[in-house]
Amino acid sequence: MCRHSVYNNRHLVGAYQERLVQDTDAIDRTILSILSREARIPMKSLAGRIGLSRSATTERVNRLEKAGIIRGYRADIGQLDDGQIQAFLLVTLKRTPSIGVLDRLAGFSAVRKVSSVSGQLDLVVEVEVGSINALNELRNEVSTMDNVEDLTTSIVLRRDIERS
Repeated sequence: MCRHSVYNNRHLVGAYQERLVQDTDAIDRTILSILSREARIPMKSLAGRIGLSRSATTERVNRLEKAGIIRGYRADIGQLDDGQIQAFLLVTLKRTPSIGVLDRLAGFSAVRKVSSVSGQLDLVVEVEVGSINALNELRNEVSTMDNVEDLTTSIVLRRDIERS
């Protein structure tokens, strides 16, 4: 499959997800709110809290999962003082879309999140590494990618507010 086809498929999936997000109602948003705080809540309890039957609630949750709005359930581990360094790589691209860069970033185990943003930047890349040297090596790798015009790094000193 050529890269153009991959982009088109991603674009179609994104358009489908965008339409589904627009089709969510207040009950779906309540489900998402509850699950974002209590991912392990039993379906029966969730149904009781939103005022639907268990089967109707299960259908809604399944639809949200299938659409990619709910992407998973995970333990949210707080920041440990284990020597790990968290940082943001603030990337400006020469041109968009950024698919080639995104594919390369996905290959780095240190990359935790990548967000496409509006404004002067194009991407915010959240990374976690074991040392300043590892951060510098990652910075060098990213800054030499063909489509990267500029890269700024901000190291996280402390997380003052964090919500899941």
